This record gives sequence, structure tokens and C-alpha cells, in this order.
Amino acid sequence: MADPGLISLVYAVLRRDVVASLRRGNEWSNPLVFFVMVCSLFPLGIGPQADRLAELAPGILWVVALLASLLASDSVFRGDFDDASLEQMLLSPQPLYPQVLAKTLAHWLMTGLPLSLLSPLLGGLLHLPVEGMLPLMASLILGTCALSFVGAIGAALTVGLRKGGLLLSLIVLPLYVPVLIFGSSAVKTAIEGGVYLPQLAMLGVFFLVATALAPLAISGALRISLDQ
Repeated sequence: MADPGLISLVYAVLRRDVVASLRRGNEWSNPLVFFVMVCSLFPLGIGPQADRLAELAPGILWVVALLASLLASDSVFRGDFDDASLEQMLLSPQPLYPQVLAKTLAHWLMTGLPLSLLSPLLGGLLHLPVEGMLPLMASLILGTCALSFVGAIGAALTVGLRKGGLLLSLIVLPLYVPVLIFGSSAVKTAIEGGVYLPQLAMLGVFFLVATALAPLAISGALRISLDQ
């Protein structure tokens, strides 16, 4: 049975980070603006042909969502590192696992979830068939959550570096590839009239594994980064 104290700790950290992110604004708005702007450029670059855009839409939306998630990953622990609250978290007698779990979930709520909810509108811009709208949103909800946890591992490893954005990209991009493959495949399969639940099930597995194991890796990475 879950410890009520740990649940309260997770809720407190989650609430604090969500409120702080809302106040800063740029942490949640920048990925959304990037997502909208880049998706809007494809009809200009490829051409306005609806059939061609519809064929490419699943891959375009998933790649741009992945890059937007990567863009936001560097901010998971950056603010806490800059104001020294990250060191206080590591020195606290409270267990690190639930705090890291809550911080990563808060990051996803402010970045990955809005991207997922916005995706059908941009799917309409790219002439994505109606059959692909629900699978697109469902796959992005599961996929972006897994991406947030994987990105948080890279963010924890590079949080002590002044310009760790490039290194962060090199670390996490290869790990993003399986999520990208199954996510875009689910949307394509739905458009073609096939059964897309196996792809969603795989994304669910990625989500559960990342939620369970990534906080352990993040905790270790934070200790390594701050001990340097």
C-alpha cells in the first residue's frame, strides 16, 4: 500500500513545479510556439497539395513534437540548479525518487500534454485524415510522457554544464527513436484502416518502464552532476 507521506510529497513537489512553470511562462510556451511554427512551415515548403501533406502528416507531427519535447528537456532541473534548490533537494532527508518523479511529471504536464492536446488542430492544418486524429493524440500523450522521462535523464547529466543543450541532444536523441517509430506507425496504421492498438500498447510499455525506472537513473545522474 502506498505511503501517504510519499503521496503528499509527490503532490507538493508537483504542485510547486506546475505553479512555478506557469509563472515563468517561457518553459511551457516555447515548445508550443515551436510546435505550431514548424508545423505551419511544412505546407509552405512541401506545397499545399492535400494528398501529399496527408501522407506525410503522421511523420511530420511526431518528429516536430519530439523536437519540441527535446527543446523543453533542458529546463527540467535548470531553474532548481540556478537557485541552488536542487542541492537542497539532494541534501534533504526526503527520498529523492518521488521528488524526481513529481518534477518530471510536472514538466510533462506543462509541455508534453499541451502538445498532445494541440496536435489535432495542427493535424487539420496538414490535412491529416479524421481517422488519425484520436490515435495521434493518444500516441502523443503516451509517447511524450516517456520522452519527458528519457529527456530528464539527459537533463540531469548535463545540468551542471553551462552549454549542455548540444550534449543533451546527443545523449537522448537515439533513445527517442523507438518512441518515434511506434508513435508515427500507430497514426499511419489508423489512417490505413488497420489495428493500431499494438503500437499504442508498446508506447504504454515505454511509458510504464520509463515512469518506473527513469527516476532511479535521474537520481543517480543528479548526484554525479552535482558531485563534480
